[in-house]
Amino acid sequence: MNGTTEVNAGSATSGAHSLDNTSGSTEGNAQILRALELIHDPRSSNVLRQDASRYLEQMRSQPEAPYLGYILADNKSHPAISRHYGLSLLEYAVQHRWTDYTAEQSKALRDWTLKLAESVSRDDPLFIRNKIAQLWVDIAKVSWGLDWADMDELLVRLWQGSLTQKEFVLLILETLSDDSFGREDVNTGLRGNELNKACVEIFTPADILAHHFPTREKGLNVRFGEDGWILRISNLLSWCNEQGHTNEELQNCTIRALSVLRSVAGWAILKALKSTRCIHHVINSLLAHDGRTQLVGQLPIPKMLNLELTSTQAAVEALYMIYNRPRFSDEDIQDLVWPMYDQATVGVLKQVYAMSSVDVNDMDQEKYLLSKKFSEVIHNIGRFLEEKPTLFINCIDVNPFLDLLLQILQHQSLHVSIPVLHLWVKLLDSDAVGNSPMVMNLIAPLLETCSQRLLRYEALPEDSNIPSIIYLNEDVDTTPERHAFLGNYARFCNQVVQSIVAKRPFDAIHHILSQADQVISNLYDGESAFDVQTYAKVSVPSLKLDAQLSVVEAALKGYSRWSAKSLSIELVPRSTAPLRIQTKQSQDPQREAMTLELQTWSLKLMDLTLEDPSMKQRIVQTAVEFAASSLKHHVAFIHRVFNFIIDTRAVRQLENGVLSESVKELHSFCIHQLQRLALRSFDELILIHDHIQRKIEEFCTVCNLDRQDRMRCSSLLFIIAQRATGIDDAQREQQLHGFVQPLIQEWQSPELSTALNSFSGFCDLLGLNGLSQYFESRNLHQVSDWPGYPLDEEGKVLQAQIQNALEKLPLHPTKTLMSVSIEKVQYGSRAHKVACDLWSSVPPVVLPNLLQLISRAHSFHNPMNWTDLPPEMRGVVGRILTDRFWQVGISTGSRIDFYARVGGSKSSMEGLASTIRAALRTVRETGYRLLFCMSLLGNDLYGYDELPGPLSKALFEESCSLSTHQTSMLVDMIHPVIANCPTDRRSQFLPPIMSAMFSQLDQKVSTEWERIEERNRAASADDSLTEEMRDESILRQLTFTSVTMVVGLLDPNRISPSTRTRFNQGAKANKLYKDPREEAMHGSSSNAPPSRVESPLREFILRTPDVLKPIILFCTHALRMHDTRSCGLITRVLRSITPEFSGETPMVSDVREFISTEVFKACITSINDPYFVDTQNDLAGLTACILTHYSGRTDTPRQILLSLPDMTPELVDSTMKRMFRAQYNSRQQKSIILKLLEGVRGISISEQGRMPKPDTKKIRSALHENYMTVDAEPKTHKDPSPDLSGVAGMFG
Repeated sequence: MNGTTEVNAGSATSGAHSLDNTSGSTEGNAQILRALELIHDPRSSNVLRQDASRYLEQMRSQPEAPYLGYILADNKSHPAISRHYGLSLLEYAVQHRWTDYTAEQSKALRDWTLKLAESVSRDDPLFIRNKIAQLWVDIAKVSWGLDWADMDELLVRLWQGSLTQKEFVLLILETLSDDSFGREDVNTGLRGNELNKACVEIFTPADILAHHFPTREKGLNVRFGEDGWILRISNLLSWCNEQGHTNEELQNCTIRALSVLRSVAGWAILKALKSTRCIHHVINSLLAHDGRTQLVGQLPIPKMLNLELTSTQAAVEALYMIYNRPRFSDEDIQDLVWPMYDQATVGVLKQVYAMSSVDVNDMDQEKYLLSKKFSEVIHNIGRFLEEKPTLFINCIDVNPFLDLLLQILQHQSLHVSIPVLHLWVKLLDSDAVGNSPMVMNLIAPLLETCSQRLLRYEALPEDSNIPSIIYLNEDVDTTPERHAFLGNYARFCNQVVQSIVAKRPFDAIHHILSQADQVISNLYDGESAFDVQTYAKVSVPSLKLDAQLSVVEAALKGYSRWSAKSLSIELVPRSTAPLRIQTKQSQDPQREAMTLELQTWSLKLMDLTLEDPSMKQRIVQTAVEFAASSLKHHVAFIHRVFNFIIDTRAVRQLENGVLSESVKELHSFCIHQLQRLALRSFDELILIHDHIQRKIEEFCTVCNLDRQDRMRCSSLLFIIAQRATGIDDAQREQQLHGFVQPLIQEWQSPELSTALNSFSGFCDLLGLNGLSQYFESRNLHQVSDWPGYPLDEEGKVLQAQIQNALEKLPLHPTKTLMSVSIEKVQYGSRAHKVACDLWSSVPPVVLPNLLQLISRAHSFHNPMNWTDLPPEMRGVVGRILTDRFWQVGISTGSRIDFYARVGGSKSSMEGLASTIRAALRTVRETGYRLLFCMSLLGNDLYGYDELPGPLSKALFEESCSLSTHQTSMLVDMIHPVIANCPTDRRSQFLPPIMSAMFSQLDQKVSTEWERIEERNRAASADDSLTEEMRDESILRQLTFTSVTMVVGLLDPNRISPSTRTRFNQGAKANKLYKDPREEAMHGSSSNAPPSRVESPLREFILRTPDVLKPIILFCTHALRMHDTRSCGLITRVLRSITPEFSGETPMVSDVREFISTEVFKACITSINDPYFVDTQNDLAGLTACILTHYSGRTDTPRQILLSLPDMTPELVDSTMKRMFRAQYNSRQQKSIILKLLEGVRGISISEQGRMPKPDTKKIRSALHENYMTVDAEPKTHKDPSPDLSGVAGMFG
């Protein structure tokens, strides 16, 4: 580097002008050193420490700061912390003031950095070397390839020095690669494409580059030499491997070389990896270690964390990145993937796998992390076998690799095994691989492993000594994550069993049934017998039974898959009975034997005598699976299943509340399974119609069912009558109308209409009359402990009165029949036509009173309607209507404890409040469900011209009085009602509803966020956070639900799920653990077939001002709501609609001006808010979109920018010109905006240099994140919201 980079301080500063002030440098350095000493001296007072911090912060913006920083950093006699501060002064100058410097000043900064780099030695602390390397890269990002052309040559010359210098060069290269291709960095974004091209240029060997890009532009030449850095690093890695890592320098150099290859592997030309033998050297590094095992962080490895990585771990990270790339050509697979299947290579991989094994009782966290990462590497390598089987089968020997896959699958940690389990699912689904002899040889251990793991691990106690549970406790923190992960794991195991049975049905099923027989015969071995007094819902015997029946059900699905492929079934028309089946191979003795074995086994299962209600439930479920799959056309068997279910019951044991509740659940579950059976076997069940009718009457009487469950039972006959083919149309109509007409008469009851004309009449109707007097006479507003306040006789009478009154309403019976008739049928089918004909006249009859019910239920939540309560007691209303929830990570105690508390408070004042809440929730949500069902009738609902106004009023007039969670349920309901509206009815039906909905939603959500923020600002350290965290979590849920609906309506790139299923999915997503007695009053939800395809609602909304304006207003406010997910989605929606308003019509002009003003301000305000640091790129993208599309039409965005502090017309105009030049490069546009707003945007903790130590439990790759789905916002420390009062003044 002599002559090129040796620049002494004097020559370096001779042209620096204002960058240095040599006369004051000594004094300035002394003051800086004194300030640093005060900050780090434990004897300093807080006042002195704060004054010193302010001085050092102000020093960064002084003209002489860069030179003072260089002097401090270059003087190795100074403490390391002082040198680090000096480097931070240089860093600030490069990152924030580079554009202010002249060419000479910029060169001085660069020369100082090169001088510091040249002097790096082993004695320098690692964080100093890291900081110098980062400073080098920061300068490269703003000047390399522009006025700095010899950077590569300087690096090569440094490379020729000691191992320490090589390691330093490697650190620069890794940082340069990571920043250029991985980070959303402002300076990188401004020159992203240029830096990317330059990196490819210097890393790739010249011959490979010439071959791949023969016509590439030859502008400013940035490379030096022909080798390229991939080759140089590969050669260094080879040399280090040969030396055996005998000292720390060799070890560190190897790790750093592998880290660079890890960074480069994601974008390098694959031929370069092959030509440099990169893979070979990385594999050799896997076992070239010194026996230590240390922590490997997630990619990319943080530079500021001093993590010493063993070569094995670093090599695994490099292999992960290489084989995680999405696209490999056939030639690339042969060059880079085939070697990984070689027997010698697999031998090395097996040694690494063995080396990473840990003792579950004395877990080494770092080795365990290595095991999980290694499993992902094997998954990435194995995916090529599934994607391109023809390149492997009969070309290379894959048996050693498949054996490794099986070993990893059998690992006791479910997190280690799940990537490979997922791969086995894909391999078995591939005909080319799954049917190959090499896979068939592994069928037995695969089936054994997956069968054993179809255990409900989530039901096992967390303190279990089962190894899989111990590992699971290390990997998962929250219950939702635990359930999501275990659900995915069970699904994959289920799919493996299905695939194996589909390939080897007779052998596999015989083995599975034999295993199940053995386990079921010994369920209580080693366990206590069933005891009424000690009964628990979850027990070891019930888990054993559940696991075996899960395997059997998976086998049934696999057998059905095999049957569908191997057998062509021709059904005799269903107009005659009994049902017959004709098959091309009807005399197949093997198939007949299998059918007989399945039938015999299932009958034996149904004959089991078990007292546990949960076990009975499980057997009922499996019996229906048999009837719905392999034995679905066996009439006698289906009749046997029906009789088995209808006769399955248990006596309620009132002395044991848990057992009594389980018996009730069993009866409800049997009704549900009978409905499932009827929906699939209606033609078989019509043959015993009269028998079914008698058995239902008997079941209802013996089990003492209420009206709701009686109607659910009767719905079996309704389902059969609607769907059965062997029934006369006139008879069908007569039977169906026999169910519906009594309900219509109830809805037309004059007493019902009269009661709903007033709020007091509604209260009388629901048995709520007398509540005010009761609460007032007990001075309830002075009672704090409601669960501890026992109900007297009058209170118990009130409670029973409410329950009885609710049962008399026609809500539940109507919902039950409409749901099973219209939701469960395919659109356009004969059954669908029958349902539409049946219900076509119902909406005008039912809706007047239904809407009144919903409206009154909403108004009940408004304390102002409780006029007979004195003002001081109206606060009691809010407490009565506050739902009880249990939320993971927020509520104290476990979910079981919560249910126990709820059950124990049944006869208390809290129990009475719970009954009131349940009644109102039933009215609201059953009413919502009926509206949804009616929306599936098409014009029979939407053609009702008088409906939109009353519907809008009923749903939204008092909706702001609802709680946050209740509003979420309303949003879930209304979305499919909007989406199902026929195109020709939209202009008449939707505007009043959508306008009122978004106006009220905007008011509700905005008000709640203001309340949360105000409470957070006023919070003290002594406050209990449980309630605040719960409220904020539910508010985030409502915000996200609302935003998701907007995305579904307006995002042109969104592929929405079926509108017919969205209501149920939404309800499930918003489901919290509620008071079970409140839930008991609700019917179950179910999915429905896909709906018809309509033209997009987006076009209608964008051309309808009454709908568009409240939506845009809501979106504008959503940009300021402290929910990262919602803000990111809203920016995407607003970016998609912004170009639509570039025209000149009056409506377009009004919307454009609103976006240019309010949306633009909201973006800038959020960019200023530190909370939105992670969303700044999205906000900057929206800001850029508004500027580029509207600047030619309005000057408003420019004027708003000029109103910001320190903005000049020249700066704004030059920025806008750069924006237009980069209009096809969104990444660059975002960086331009963030650079412009650098003085006002929020700064992340990482940018400030304060990075928290990562929690090893939270370190997960993208692959493992795919196996966990959590709806809730991640738990974070609750910081008070920043004071943004100064931001509001920026727009003055």
